[in-house]
Amino acid sequence: MFASAPDSGNGNSGVSRSLLIPMRFVWPYGGSRVFLCGSFTRWSEHIPMSPMEGCPTVFQVICSLSPGYHQFKFFVDKEWRHDEHQPFVIGDYGVVNTIFIAREPDMLPPSFSPETPGRSNMDLDDVSSQMEAAPTISNADLEVSRHRIAAFLSRHTAYELLPESGKVVALDVDIAVKQAFHILHEQGIPVAPLWDSCKAQFVGVLSALDFILILRELGNLGSDLTEEELETHTISAWKEGKVHISRQMDGNARSYPRRLVCAGPHDSLKDVALKILNGNVATVPITHSSSPDGLFPQLLHLATLSEILKCICRHFKHSSSSLPILQQPICSIPLGTRVPKIGESNRRPLAMLRPNASLGAALSLLVQAKVSSIPIVDENNTLIDIYSRSDITTLAKDKAYAQVRLEDMSIHQALQLEQDANSFNGQRCQMCLQSDTLHKVMERLANPGTRRLVIVEAGSKRVEGIISLSDVFRFLLGV
Repeated sequence: MFASAPDSGNGNSGVSRSLLIPMRFVWPYGGSRVFLCGSFTRWSEHIPMSPMEGCPTVFQVICSLSPGYHQFKFFVDKEWRHDEHQPFVIGDYGVVNTIFIAREPDMLPPSFSPETPGRSNMDLDDVSSQMEAAPTISNADLEVSRHRIAAFLSRHTAYELLPESGKVVALDVDIAVKQAFHILHEQGIPVAPLWDSCKAQFVGVLSALDFILILRELGNLGSDLTEEELETHTISAWKEGKVHISRQMDGNARSYPRRLVCAGPHDSLKDVALKILNGNVATVPITHSSSPDGLFPQLLHLATLSEILKCICRHFKHSSSSLPILQQPICSIPLGTRVPKIGESNRRPLAMLRPNASLGAALSLLVQAKVSSIPIVDENNTLIDIYSRSDITTLAKDKAYAQVRLEDMSIHQALQLEQDANSFNGQRCQMCLQSDTLHKVMERLANPGTRRLVIVEAGSKRVEGIISLSDVFRFLLGV
């Protein structure tokens, strides 16, 4: 396809240079046979790429390139392709990806040191292209990006989140807890607003965390709650008992029921996002009442950060250059919870468990660490699966909670029960790599049902950290 062209830098072309820097090129989009071609091969040599160990759809190759500007492209199953998620230009050879290599190797960030080419840069995209974006973003660019995102969110309202059609499940506070969690499981939802007909208001939500606390109470020898009472125990009675449990957990005698966080259809997306973040909740009900006293409100929607993030990604899709932070690799951004490095003591530890740990230990960790999910890893900290709070609702099916002891069931068995109950054959663990751009991470988190990404090392899938939707919004909004 390509004829010979003037060389803008050589790696495998046989031309000797005083300084050659190893660069890792990655094609993460699958294929049977993948080759790399570029200006450093005079567009004549096709360099074969090999599948990564443990990631057969991710191809890589390391080339030694001279400092300067380079262009490259991928030849995938006899078709020329470029990576749309990496810097590219339109030149003499069509659309090509670009990379600029600094002349001095010590100008490269430590995470991409060419002295350690054998260590994966944890990128499912073209790691070499990330060299251009790796330098830390300036405070000015960060503030400009945050201002533009905040301005966009302030101009748009929650009304734009309402689907053309759909359903929202709400529960009456007078139904039995057992029945309520069976409904959550059958509907495949992690949370539902609670309606109090006496007050003519939505008064709270029932979530998977409630079920976790109930199961822990059932396993507590000093608990007044029994399995028989769970059959008739109403949601309102449980909510009153939950206040007592919260006092014991927090040591706060003044603990009281949390007020329901709601939003109206005309509230700005920024206000909705801040209500979710400040309330430390997964969703905010969008309600509207035509009554002056606000009684008998209509439940319109349950707003999530994922939906708001999707609006941001859609709006800035074709103008991402106006947000400098989007092209930053996440390794250069203080985002999420990371595995502390040797000598670091000021980072919040990342909660992880082995598959043979008990379900009781997992539930205790979810509550005590105040996290929504826990990566399940092997002895090498390689990601196996992830256990989330919402997985607990599986035990509501056929009263499975009454047939198991939390300390006797392993996480592996609990996850197997989850897969059997839901006939789930897809990928439960959504992953990203340290060298992925913030834009790519945001696009993945904007997918429905995705609340977090586990940061892994390419090839080994060793857990490096975790990024949640709330992490991204706290960074974007500077809160």
